[in-house]
Amino acid sequence: MLDLTQDVRTLTAAIVDIESVSGNEKALADLVEQALGALPYLKVDRSGETLVARTELGRGERVLIAGHLDTVPVAANLPSRVEGDLLYGCGTTDMKAGVAVALKLAATVPAPNRDVTYVFYDCEEIEAERNGLTRVAREHPDWLAADFAVLMEPTDGVIEGGCQGTLRAEITVAGKRAHSARSWFGVNAIHGIEPVLARLNAYEARQPVVDGLAYHEGLNAVGVRGGVAGNVIPDECVVTVNYRFAPDLSIEEAQEHVREVFDGFEVEFTDGAPAARPGLTHPVAAAFTAAVGGTPRAKLGWTDVARFSTLGVPAVNYGPGDPNLAHQQGEYVSLTKIVQSERALLDWLTK
Repeated sequence: MLDLTQDVRTLTAAIVDIESVSGNEKALADLVEQALGALPYLKVDRSGETLVARTELGRGERVLIAGHLDTVPVAANLPSRVEGDLLYGCGTTDMKAGVAVALKLAATVPAPNRDVTYVFYDCEEIEAERNGLTRVAREHPDWLAADFAVLMEPTDGVIEGGCQGTLRAEITVAGKRAHSARSWFGVNAIHGIEPVLARLNAYEARQPVVDGLAYHEGLNAVGVRGGVAGNVIPDECVVTVNYRFAPDLSIEEAQEHVREVFDGFEVEFTDGAPAARPGLTHPVAAAFTAAVGGTPRAKLGWTDVARFSTLGVPAVNYGPGDPNLAHQQGEYVSLTKIVQSERALLDWLTK
C-alpha cells in the first residue's frame, strides 16, 4: 500500500525504495493505481504501466502534471538513505521526487482551481517506441488533452521552458581498399574524415533567444566507425554527429542545416526528435510562473515536453531534482527542494 497521507519527503523515500528500472515498473504502477483509485474525485485510466487520473469539475481550464515511474538501472544505490537534507538513492532526482510531489497534489487537492490530469508513465529512460507517454498519445490522445502541462523533470526547482530538438546523422567518407603494405594503391577513408572533423572544430553554435529564453545549440561528433582489418586500407569511414537544435527550428530545418555544414559528403539521418517552444506566453503558464517564482531558463536538452508540443499543449519542465545528478550512482535530492516544489504547486492549484 502506498500511503499518500504521509509527508512528501517520506513518500519520496518510499517510492524510491520500490525498484522500477525501465521495463519493470509494474509493482510501482500497481501501487500508484491502487492509491489513486481510492480517491473518489479522480477518474483513473490505465494503459500498460501508465496511469492517467483526472478531475472532472468542469473548470474553465485543464492542466496536466506528468512524471515517469521508471529509473535507470540500479547501481548499488538502493535502498534509499537520508544524510542531513539529502535523500540518496536510485531515481531520487530523476524523477521520483517529482512523482511524489504530483501524487501528494492528487491526494490533497480534491477541488483545484483548474481541472487537473495527472500522468504517471513508464519507459521514459529507454527507446522512444516503448515510452508510455508516446503510446497513450497514439492510442488515447483525449487522455492528454490540456491547456498547459508541467513535466516534473529535474530542474533544481527552476522553470525550464520548452526543450531542444535532437537528431543524429552519419557522415560517410568513401575510400579504396588496398593491402596496407602497398597503401599507395588505395585511398584511406579514415584519413579522409579530416575535413569532416575540421568543419566540426570550426563550427560556431547558434545561441538564439526563443520566446525570451536563451538556447545554446551544439553540433558534435559522437562516434567514428571505420576499419576492415589490421592489414587493410579501409574503403569507408563513418562519423556520427549529434545536432542539438533550438525550438525555432523544425526537424526538417535542422536536417537542412546539417546538410549545409557537410555539403559535399554523404549524409544519412538515423533518428531525430522535435524541439518544443517554451510555452510561457500562455496565460496559464504565466500563473504557473507567478506561483513558482524565479526566472525561467531554457531547457538545454530534450524531454517529453516535445511530445506535448506535438499535441498542441504548451509545456514546461519543473521538478525538485538537480538534473546534473541524474543517472549517477550517488544521485540524491534535497528534501527542502521537494517541500518547496510541493508548496509552489499547491499555491498554483489552490489560490
